[in-house]
Amino acid sequence: MDKKLNKKAVRAGVITAGTTLMLLMSSPAFAVTRDDGDDPGSGLSVVQTLGLFVLAPIVLFAIIAGVVMATDKTRKQQQERA
Repeated sequence: MDKKLNKKAVRAGVITAGTTLMLLMSSPAFAVTRDDGDDPGSGLSVVQTLGLFVLAPIVLFAIIAGVVMATDKTRKQQQERA
């Protein structure tokens, strides 16, 4: 029983250490120096950001859900007729 618990503890420690290391390696501190050919554009306004990252996904979800619901109703109607 202790060996299984020890293995789980070691595994959890390794996962935690690996995750921490990956987070530290991908920190934004490495973005301080610019790369050759790096040409960032102007930033987005609050309205543009909300539209792009909030409104657009909601609209796409609604469109996809509507198409799925419409095709599902069509199948049900065809099955009722048969």
